Amino acid sequence: MPKQVLVVAAHPDDEILGMGGTIARHVKQGDEVTVVWVTDGSSTQYPGRPDIVERKYVEAAAALETLGVRKWIKGGLPDMRLDTVAHVEINRVVEEAIAQTEADTVYCVHPDVNRDHRAVFESAAVAARPRPGSRVGRFLTYAPMSSNEWTPAQDSTFIPTWFVDISAEIDAKLSAFACYDTENRDWPHPRSAQAIRASAQLWGSVIGVPAAEPFLLVREIER
Repeated sequence: MPKQVLVVAAHPDDEILGMGGTIARHVKQGDEVTVVWVTDGSSTQYPGRPDIVERKYVEAAAALETLGVRKWIKGGLPDMRLDTVAHVEINRVVEEAIAQTEADTVYCVHPDVNRDHRAVFESAAVAARPRPGSRVGRFLTYAPMSSNEWTPAQDSTFIPTWFVDISAEIDAKLSAFACYDTENRDWPHPRSAQAIRASAQLWGSVIGVPAAEPFLLVREIER
């Protein structure tokens, strides 16, 4: 039976960096995938430049379309400033996305050194909590490159417990991220094509396949 998958991203590009291959695999399997970007991803970096905010949304849409995703939600909250936004407002964005998609599988950005990521995870944990009427049975976190690796060990260290073989999807992931002209960097930056492939190969070697993406399983409910 096809899954209703919701990918919760703090910023446009988190979803591709962290789990672009897995998204492509879900689409191939016939699952319905929706991505919610909680923030606009650019307003703080480029104040007074709404054209860049819109440009990043265009890039994000193109990236998802490359993977076969046709549904996304713009949360519109200010990027890099979620620590100034009331928790209940962030909750609302994620709760509405879960309700709208009737998600049974939720992936959320891992709470790493990026404060936006932490705030989004805390709200997703609230929105996806087990309660009567909730369809969410599987809740996992993913780790976007270029923030997770800098998280201090005493904080929310990402220790994956779930892996997805993306050997057949790694090229699709790279093609999707290539749409993000505003985020692409040259090697050896972690947001470079070479680094993305190397990371997938490293995690693949952990489980004995050419390429993989890691996740932390927060909860699974068998119904």
